[in-house]
Amino acid sequence: MQAVLLAAGQGTRMRPLTDSLPKPMVPVADRPLVAHAADAAVDGGVSELIVVVGYEAEAVTEYFGDSYRGVPVTFVTQTEQRGTADAVRTAAPELDGPFVVLNGDNLYDDGIETLFEAGPAIAAVEVENPTSYGVLSTDRATVTDIVEKPDDPPSNLANAGAYQFPGEAVEYLDVSKSERGEYELTDVLARVIDEFDVRAVELDRWLDVGRPWELLEANEWKLDGLDRRLDGTVADSATIRGPVVVEEGATVEPGTVIEGPALLRSGATVGPNAYVRGRTLLGEETKVGQSVEIKNSVVMADSSVPHLSYVGDSVLGREVNFGAGTNVANLRHDDEDVRVTVKGERVSTGRRKFGVVAGDGVKTGINTSLNPGVVLSTGARTEPGESVFEDR
Repeated sequence: MQAVLLAAGQGTRMRPLTDSLPKPMVPVADRPLVAHAADAAVDGGVSELIVVVGYEAEAVTEYFGDSYRGVPVTFVTQTEQRGTADAVRTAAPELDGPFVVLNGDNLYDDGIETLFEAGPAIAAVEVENPTSYGVLSTDRATVTDIVEKPDDPPSNLANAGAYQFPGEAVEYLDVSKSERGEYELTDVLARVIDEFDVRAVELDRWLDVGRPWELLEANEWKLDGLDRRLDGTVADSATIRGPVVVEEGATVEPGTVIEGPALLRSGATVGPNAYVRGRTLLGEETKVGQSVEIKNSVVMADSSVPHLSYVGDSVLGREVNFGAGTNVANLRHDDEDVRVTVKGERVSTGRRKFGVVAGDGVKTGINTSLNPGVVLSTGARTEPGESVFEDR
């Protein structure tokens, strides 16, 4: 069986982190987001990965090459992002028989492997508020319909964006545009439901990683599964507690305390006298320096927080540099959930604690203070001693 991985989109709701990086390539633990979907497919026994690329395609093609974990990889290009059905239609010339489709920006638990064995099937997850999702209507284990964001949901099973299609579904891909102006894979699925018995495969956990705080949640999930491993250089006076991975080439300087789960990628340097805690990812060649505290954050490759700073519950892009004494506030004094601007609208993160989002190349002046929910766009700057209350 072949698997189609949808990895063509930019991810506009993830901006500024995706200004020059496709959303499927944002880091989740020790690999890009899309690689977790690829692992699910390989573990499910697929014979070929067909990866649909588009925006900044080179980042995806360089990562996978012509094979992934021994499985051949074929790339197809969706030149214009016109919807999920259009993406699969791009892959159609490569398909032969039943196939699986996985969203490259979703995380699935181990139950996803059942999808590969189930015949025509759709993955679903039980949610508290189904009105915000595509909801499955079922007769026992058979799917009879999918209703988008219903006022009166037929069940609490949400569409988890993973499907096994029969080979005949290739003939169903020429669908009409939806109200959103896109060619939707759910319209293809509707015809499959009409003509085949489609099984609902329930997952215990699933995450659609669309916004910066969901990237933080994705890393929290995957870092929770770490097994302690100290392959890098750890000073004798450093303290390592719990499930911490220090990759080969990473360095922990004297006086540093790291409380897992935490992952230090190759080339990362922490300390001296730094404190890292709470499900933190430090990417390749990052620098966390003298008397810096990093808590529950994602710091992407080549970024530096070198002196006397605090960063909590935040996502920093690539090549970010925080000046000495930069401090991130991550809690509102009214105890309300932190809100972040997404595509021009203020949106609740659903999190009581959330710091900032910093795009690639951001630089802060010394003694900068950053308020909860602030978004610093790619290349943004702050002045020394500045307090930043609004997006920059």
